[in-house]
Amino acid sequence: MGKLKVLVVGGGGREHVLCWSLRRSPQVGRVFCAPGNAGIAEVAEIVALAPTDLSGLAEFAQHEQIDLTVVGPEAPLAEGIVDEFLRRKLRIFGPTRAAAQLEGSKAFAKEFLRRHFIPTAPYRIFDRADEALRFAGSSDGPLVVKADGLAAGKGVIICRDAAETKAAVKKIMVERAFGTAGERIVIESFLKGDELSVMAFADGRRVALMVPSRDYKRAQDGDRGPNTGGMGAYAPSRPIDDDVMVEIRETILEPIINGMAEDGTPYSGVLYVGLMMTDSGPRVLEINCRFGDPETQVVLPLLETDIMDVMGACLAGQLIMEPLSWRDEFCTCVVLASRGYPGKYEKGVVIEGKARTANNGTFCFHAGTARDEQRALVTAGGRIMGLCARAATHEGAVAAAYAAVEGIRIKGAHYRTDIGVRSSHALIARRGEARTRRR
Repeated sequence: MGKLKVLVVGGGGREHVLCWSLRRSPQVGRVFCAPGNAGIAEVAEIVALAPTDLSGLAEFAQHEQIDLTVVGPEAPLAEGIVDEFLRRKLRIFGPTRAAAQLEGSKAFAKEFLRRHFIPTAPYRIFDRADEALRFAGSSDGPLVVKADGLAAGKGVIICRDAAETKAAVKKIMVERAFGTAGERIVIESFLKGDELSVMAFADGRRVALMVPSRDYKRAQDGDRGPNTGGMGAYAPSRPIDDDVMVEIRETILEPIINGMAEDGTPYSGVLYVGLMMTDSGPRVLEINCRFGDPETQVVLPLLETDIMDVMGACLAGQLIMEPLSWRDEFCTCVVLASRGYPGKYEKGVVIEGKARTANNGTFCFHAGTARDEQRALVTAGGRIMGLCARAATHEGAVAAAYAAVEGIRIKGAHYRTDIGVRSSHALIARRGEARTRRR
């Protein structure tokens, strides 16, 4: 049998590392990516189709006889790309539209968690601004206000008091800062603890856990500033022992899979949960129905198992219970972002230099990049690229990732300087650089 042809849907850093991982599989011959970016063009054949052009993507897959399509972003999943492909009898990796509601609607996810006794924060759902404002005005203590729909990871606002909660409600529901995603909101209790990201492959009945990771959502050092799509990550997240991972699997991931099956919407693909590790145990902060970004950029470089074998097992409903095989190393990603991100940002800024390589485990995964008319590499998005490094120690991976950053020059770009810092003492020691670095 000839080698397989694979189509990756999306054009960010997550899709770059997916294309890179798929190219490493001995089963894969050609990799296509729609719409891709300048970096992805070096490892895959670019297809000029938008991720939400469901019929166009399906027609391309039929015409090119694509053996497997892998969906990166959440928007096409929420719109039903898997259903469209299955209707045409095309193989695709990801959950159906009904299953993707777990990410497409935070209200749906919270009600699902409550119904299936899966631990999460206490919450209230509102579809009227006046009722939400009254609740906000009478609330005590810190709360979290979330836009119900998809908001590119930015629709979550942490509020310290009633005044900030009311302001967040107005921003989302009245000013419509996140568009129609804010027609309904969830207000939930603020949970204290350490955040953790856990992704797992799912076949509808079973899960195979990936190594845990830690991402950094806030724009500035010390977890300050507005939420972003993610400013960096590292894996494995330590200290997370085997007993904790078993607890996460048995109390959260397996109950989600079982609950979806019971509800008549079996879940296949990647299940990604954002957790708060509280004194009472892990609690679900969010559910995502695809590979995380930038978490995937630090997780997949550690995966030794052939990713095509795992995806094939998911599609066949034949995931095995044995753990996946992982490199005994660490990986760190530092995201370079455009001036103004996560707000209005510049495009078309020339990208100069090259990632400095401390070892052969340094990677540059492009996100918002393109080629201009003169074929120069320029910025084309809020998050420009992830500079990633793999090393024998956590500290070595952090140092190598930041060494790679120093080789890139982009006017006005910024990045966090505390990715991978795991203690307040270490953070205080770096307070000389505590402000977000400017390039």
